[in-house]
Amino acid sequence: MASVLNTVPSIKLSNIGTCRVRNNRPALTPFSVSFTRRRLTIRATETDTNEAVKSQAPDKAPASNGSNFNQLLGIKGAAQETNKWKIRLQLTKPVTWPPLVWGVVCGAAASGNFHWNFEDVAKSIVCMLMSGPFLTGYTQTINDWYDREIDAINEPYRPIPSGAISENEVITQIWVLLLGGLALAGLLDVWAGHDFPTVFYLAVGGSLLSYIYSAPPLKLKQNGWIGNFALGASYISLPWWAGQALFGTLTPDIIVLTLLYSIAGLGIAIVNDFKSVEGDRALGLQSLPVAFGMETAKWICVGAIDITQISVAGYLLGAGKPYYALALLALIIPQVFFQFKYFLKDPVKYDVKYQASAQPFLILGLLVTALATSH
Repeated sequence: MASVLNTVPSIKLSNIGTCRVRNNRPALTPFSVSFTRRRLTIRATETDTNEAVKSQAPDKAPASNGSNFNQLLGIKGAAQETNKWKIRLQLTKPVTWPPLVWGVVCGAAASGNFHWNFEDVAKSIVCMLMSGPFLTGYTQTINDWYDREIDAINEPYRPIPSGAISENEVITQIWVLLLGGLALAGLLDVWAGHDFPTVFYLAVGGSLLSYIYSAPPLKLKQNGWIGNFALGASYISLPWWAGQALFGTLTPDIIVLTLLYSIAGLGIAIVNDFKSVEGDRALGLQSLPVAFGMETAKWICVGAIDITQISVAGYLLGAGKPYYALALLALIIPQVFFQFKYFLKDPVKYDVKYQASAQPFLILGLLVTALATSH
């Protein structure tokens, strides 16, 4: 339910950054775009610094033998595609859905009321569809829409800046995914017999967070701390809350615990900032790698991930659950190993390898924590 809830959930609030993006034209929003058939084009002259980097764009284009699999997942190294449905799928970045789906699993486990019967399994699947393909897809699409100028510098071959999909088609996709996700949330509240539509309001809150994360004038992502925490909360807290509210009761202690865990989500969100340093710097976005430099930002990233999990393990130990605490600590060890093997060596070159290697242990730790809170 990134950003959906976006990150980072995701899920990711005061001290909003005041950094402004210089732009010679009014900002477009999904609520005021003219539905024309003209194709979207991005000119490098739209910012003071784009001229200097325009000549580099062709070198960033993917190879002609780009991966079709990467294209479907929405990650770098993707093949160029003309099929509109494949392009639509690419915009939703399916590679970002699993954390949201897993968050629902953790929430259901933490409720202590999930049973392996047809009805509960069906409810959980609908909740996963709401959190992943619909609301995370909405978050990723709207983020790409508002990042089109940055992508014109960093990744000019992406669907929107390259003109592979039109303005009208992008805006339609944003609305369909948003309204579809909210409809599923309302359905889940009715299905669960809620007197108060908890899941629906969580979906509305997550969707609003996704919007202000990407869109001006707030554009939370302009501030590396607030934006990345909002993203982390979207990916960890919001789907957990939805799953727990669906099958049980969402309690204040769980809200606090999952928000603490979202600091680890902040660290995960920073991983994605390293590959966008050039465009962020050119357009004045204060991501942590831009604000602190690559070396310092690397250690902030791993520190947020590791210290958060160690703190949660300490909480479980203090709550009289030593076996769960030890299990969580055991899952931190391989994450630290892969941080030194990949991420700390080169966060740009090895970002995908690092996330594929280390993040499974982090999400298993989330489930360990959820099971601990259910007993």
